[in-house]
Amino acid sequence: MVTRTNFDNNLNQLKEMLMEMVRLSTVAVREATEALVAQDLEKANGIVKGDTKIDELEAKINEKAILLIATESPVATDLRKIIAALKISSEVERIADNAVNIAKAALHIGKEKHIKEIVDIPKMMILVIEMLECALKSFYENDTVLARECAKKDDKVDEMYGQLVSELLSFIPKNPTATNQITQLAYTCRYLERIGDHSTNISEQVIYVVTGKLYDLNT
Repeated sequence: MVTRTNFDNNLNQLKEMLMEMVRLSTVAVREATEALVAQDLEKANGIVKGDTKIDELEAKINEKAILLIATESPVATDLRKIIAALKISSEVERIADNAVNIAKAALHIGKEKHIKEIVDIPKMMILVIEMLECALKSFYENDTVLARECAKKDDKVDEMYGQLVSELLSFIPKNPTATNQITQLAYTCRYLERIGDHSTNISEQVIYVVTGKLYDLNT
C-alpha cells in the first residue's frame, strides 16, 4: 500500500509539472500572438528569451519519469501513464517552440505597417489554446471521450489555416514589397496549425493510456 501511495504521489507530481508546462506554453502562445498583432517587439523578445523555463520543466519530467520506471518497475496502465507523460511533455515543448517562432515572426515584421488588420490569426490562436487545455484535461481525468472531442476541433483549425494562407498569398501580386510580412504571417498560421496537431497528439496519448491502443486522430 505504501509503495502504491508513493507511486501515485509521484505520478501526480508528473501531472502537475505537465500542467505547469501547459500553463507557461499557453501564456507564450497568447503573448506571442498579441506581440505580433500589436507589433510589441519588447514582448516578442521576452517570449524568445523565456523559453528556457519550459525546457527545464521538460527535463525535470524526463528525470522523474525515468526514475519512476527504474525504481517502481511499473507495468500495464501505470507504465503507459509514465510513457504518455514523457511524450506529452515533448509535445508541449514543441508547442512552446512554435510560440517562439511566432514571436520571431513578429520581430521579422518589426514596425512595418500591416497590410491589413490582423483579426483572424488571434481567433485561430484562441482555438488552438482551447484544444491544448482540453487535451491536457482529458489526460488528467483519463477521459477518452473528451480527448476525442478535443481532437475534432483540429478540423476547424485546418480549415482556418487553409483559408488564411490562401488569403495572405493573394496579397503578394498587389503588394510585392510586403512579401516578407505576408510570408511571416503565413508562417504564423502554420505555427498555430502545428500547435493544433500537437494537441491532437496529446489526445491520442490519453486514449493510449486508457485503452492500450494507439489511434491516429489526425485522419
